[in-house]
Amino acid sequence: VVVAEDAAAALFPAGTRVWDVDGLARDASGESEAVVRRTIDGDAAAAIVYTSGTTGRSKGAVLTHNNFLANGVSLAACWRITSDDRYLAVLPLFHVHGLGNGIVSWLITGCRMRLAERFDITRAAAVFDAFRPTLFFGVPTVYVRLLELPGEVAARIGQRMRLFVCGSAPLSAATLEAFRARFGHTILERYGMSETLMNIGNPYEGERRPGCVGLPFPGVSTRIVAADGSEVGVDEVGELLVRGPNVIRHYWRRPDADAEAFVDGWFRTGDLAKRSADGYYTLCGRRSDLIISGGFNIYPREIEELLLECAGIREAVVVGVPDERRGELPVAYVVADDEGAVAALGETCRTQLASFKV
Repeated sequence: VVVAEDAAAALFPAGTRVWDVDGLARDASGESEAVVRRTIDGDAAAAIVYTSGTTGRSKGAVLTHNNFLANGVSLAACWRITSDDRYLAVLPLFHVHGLGNGIVSWLITGCRMRLAERFDITRAAAVFDAFRPTLFFGVPTVYVRLLELPGEVAARIGQRMRLFVCGSAPLSAATLEAFRARFGHTILERYGMSETLMNIGNPYEGERRPGCVGLPFPGVSTRIVAADGSEVGVDEVGELLVRGPNVIRHYWRRPDADAEAFVDGWFRTGDLAKRSADGYYTLCGRRSDLIISGGFNIYPREIEELLLECAGIREAVVVGVPDERRGELPVAYVVADDEGAVAALGETCRTQLASFKV
């Protein structure tokens, strides 16, 4: 069933059941105000969230009530979210970042939430000043845009805020440092997926390490394995596997995807990672993004991080392109202030990267 405004009914395919939201409100106004409580099986499906489909056909991740509950309780405890917080919600609600983190944290803690239609940098200062939030979740692009605000506005926002959280894509160390200088806050970067909600995060108290996604959340088990399934050592790169109450049990009507994603009870994230001696995890890219050039493994994020530290470079992404001699070559695409910034990149790469990565 689709709940929408009556005028929107014509937008849906013939035969779709559409309930008019205004009609529902009128019907509800005549009902009893007594609270109705229903027994809910925690393992029953609560939502089907579709993956981005970047490596194939999009899959429906079946998230249960227990998945959402475990995630929400963990975030409320680890990030100390309480009813005193004021959460400014700018993320789309069809995504687990805005839904599983934002909406569920609001429902569990009873904090106050202001739901914005979208993130708009031209109105950001006014929205922050009007609502005066203490809690904010964003993606790296949002934080890059917030750096465009005048220094006095950034300082004013930072004085009222308690916690900035970033996820959904890697946050560059350069953005983290620039944001800390302007807003007076170290962004807390964490790592999750549609299929798992949150897995790993930097600590609320303690070092929020640039370029790292932090330590496993309570109840989440992690492993890093080589292609043959064996455990890798400290600071060695391999595929990250996770399990815990936050992880789905299956995809929607995709037993083939289930067979590929799960191995001996562990969920294969498809993300490459390494673990430091003191337990911090660093993501190195997607398994499917690995570039093999002349037999050497190249992780695009390593090159991207270097490029983003260069003067005049705003954005950077590295991909592999076919090459007859070496199989693949890494190629960088950048957004730069001017041609001079681009011209300087070659020398920087040659002095700071192994030759096969240039």
